[in-house]
Amino acid sequence: MRVSTVREMASAHGMRLPHALGVEHYPPQLSGVDERGWFRFQRLYDAARHCVRGEDDMRRIVREAAQDDGAEGSRWLEIQVDPTSYAPFVGGITPALEIVLDEARSVSSTARRTGAAQVAVVVAASRVRHPLEARTLARLAAQHAGDGPGTVVGFGLSNDERRGVTSDFAKAFQIAERAGLALVPHGGELLGADAVTETLDALHPDRLGHGVRAVEDPRVLQRVVEEGIGLEVCPGSNVSLGVYPEESAVPLRRLVDAGARVALGADDPLLFGTRLLAQYEIARELGFSDAELADLARASVRISRAPTHTRAEMLAGIDDWLDSPSLP
Repeated sequence: MRVSTVREMASAHGMRLPHALGVEHYPPQLSGVDERGWFRFQRLYDAARHCVRGEDDMRRIVREAAQDDGAEGSRWLEIQVDPTSYAPFVGGITPALEIVLDEARSVSSTARRTGAAQVAVVVAASRVRHPLEARTLARLAAQHAGDGPGTVVGFGLSNDERRGVTSDFAKAFQIAERAGLALVPHGGELLGADAVTETLDALHPDRLGHGVRAVEDPRVLQRVVEEGIGLEVCPGSNVSLGVYPEESAVPLRRLVDAGARVALGADDPLLFGTRLLAQYEIARELGFSDAELADLARASVRISRAPTHTRAEMLAGIDDWLDSPSLP
């Protein structure tokens, strides 16, 4: 959500937001390196999520996310959704997901005219909930599987990776895999290379949310490269959560030089206070040339589940940007 949106929703529903989401204290000072820090992050996340009280709010979030990404130059958004969060307000997880998908189709149908990004959906289970719930979500995701905007294109696993047992979620990921969905769990941000190995062994992902800690073991990094695992790297998130002390410590260069397929992402713009474009600005500050920035953008397209014709258009747009006599 936009921070302005969460404030408006809170006001409309008569809810009080934590000070960290107020004008004077935003963006919040966060940490995820210990349980206390993660609890504060999760508390803020939950506070924002609880402001979403029905269909209109849900549609607004999808629509504004597409508009904001489109304004920054993105043309394809795979938005991660846990429908259990909104089920109590719309009659269950099935209508919750269907509302998101319907708005994704709607905003995508006018994307060329409005400049918004087209939107597909990744359904995500939570590590802090029972693995049987993950299987239920995987079956729901499979029912809406597709390869275009307004469909489910992936299945993920989110929340504190120090919680739960990764292998307990394997059956849910098997359900998603049989449906042809991309497997995109979080892993390798709060925990190190061993957690990356555990995730690869148990869930057989196509992409990893983060995965940056793979650099801590050359054998694990080599495996990520050899298996072609996409890494969704979010430098702003890594610094905000205290995984790395500053942007220069984020191992983006090491990952790219090792041959990893890296897509830059913003993770959670509301709480980290940075969006997608800022991640490319960080990469430039880390010494990435225009050609290397273009390669990062190409990688994000190639490891996405965008339709073939959409990928081709995006790749052509990247080439046009790189060939431009005056780069923005």
